[in-house]
Amino acid sequence: MTTPSREAVGPRFDPTSMQRAREKTWAALHGIRQRMCPGISEDEAKLEAAEVFRELDFERLWHPVIIRIGANTTRTYRQASDPNVRLGENDSYFIDLGLVFDGHEGDVGDTFVVGQAPERQACADAARTLFGEVADAWRTQGLSGQALYAFAGERAGAMGWRINHAIKGHRVSDFPHSVHKGGDLGDLEASPSGGLWILEIQIAHPTEPFGAFYEDLLTR
Repeated sequence: MTTPSREAVGPRFDPTSMQRAREKTWAALHGIRQRMCPGISEDEAKLEAAEVFRELDFERLWHPVIIRIGANTTRTYRQASDPNVRLGENDSYFIDLGLVFDGHEGDVGDTFVVGQAPERQACADAARTLFGEVADAWRTQGLSGQALYAFAGERAGAMGWRINHAIKGHRVSDFPHSVHKGGDLGDLEASPSGGLWILEIQIAHPTEPFGAFYEDLLTR
């Protein structure tokens, strides 16, 4: 079992509200996707994102909007993007959102392809597939956070992709989850509880400059 401090929540935490925040954050992500078109830059996409958020009546961001295009899709949360990158005619990008609705945190991410880019599409599909396999291993085998990411690394390699081991997942909760200091999912020595932890998957082509990202809440 996890220690109470790793899965602590605030006084207003509600599992139903967590699911609602998750659903609304996914809606925001797909609203941004509809505004992505060749030629757009990451900064321009973030301005479009702000319009989407206002339409959904969100409360606040709990982490900055991350939109990575082209070669920037191989970069991690803490790495700055190349500001000169714009979405090409046959290209890929990912969106990573952390929004607060009704005092609860949503955190989702997905990768999309424009035009004809079969290798990039395969990478995006592989990130979703890998997420599904790891989440199923958690549900059926009760693996620890550490074991989940070890499994993810093995499966990514077997699928022909390079996994980013710096991406390890994290806690969410009623805002702000940071006061509970839950740490990274990939460092958790016990099996995580449902509805509290974000599983993050970031992979890249072994030789070409593009990757894919997918994340969502672990739920039963």
